Amino acid sequence: MKERIGRHTKFVECRESRGLGIGGGLAQRATISESGRDVVAVAMGPGKRHITKPVCEITYALREEGIDTSVIVINAGSGVPADAPDVSTGSIFGLDPIEVERIQQFKLVLIHLGNVRNHIIYKARLILRNVDLPAVIVCQAPVDFEDFARIGVKTRLVMPTKENVATKGKIVDIVTGVIRGVTCPQTKLDEIVSKVKRNLEGKKIPAASVIPSETQVFMGS
Repeated sequence: MKERIGRHTKFVECRESRGLGIGGGLAQRATISESGRDVVAVAMGPGKRHITKPVCEITYALREEGIDTSVIVINAGSGVPADAPDVSTGSIFGLDPIEVERIQQFKLVLIHLGNVRNHIIYKARLILRNVDLPAVIVCQAPVDFEDFARIGVKTRLVMPTKENVATKGKIVDIVTGVIRGVTCPQTKLDEIVSKVKRNLEGKKIPAASVIPSETQVFMGS
């Protein structure tokens, strides 16, 4: 049951340029729609393979629960980072300094990614290498904390050894099975809201330990 009943007004400082028709009218790349300073949802740049429809549904669900959620569309959101093993897509994923500065203003970052496992983990690593925030990953592919920790991403349940840490930020939760371009099921929206809320509220969640002789350690889910 929702916590609030009736109409509630929210002010959203909207995008810098016109919206793109595909993807529920989401803004084009290099734009931001701001609503408070709780959560920022990071969407990839729209294009043939980057229809970001679930992002608007996710942000609406979070705002409905009283969580101020802003959206930023990455300028170079297509492709993969230059240090990823399969840099054959033609385009390179990256962050502009202004994007890093904008994301860093929030309490938590929600990163919406796709269905290619390597793209997901390396894009998340690049973002969290530059942004020192707790992160919730939302994607389609079945990834877990170990996948991220294996390439040096700090996570809540699995940690790389000190010498292998490659990020400032940390992944605190993961939601899989959210398909790009398809209406997000209510069960997934509820899962996202639940995980975002518990991390914003600072509820105690078991942390990971590190065994120096290993690349990573899994503490269970």
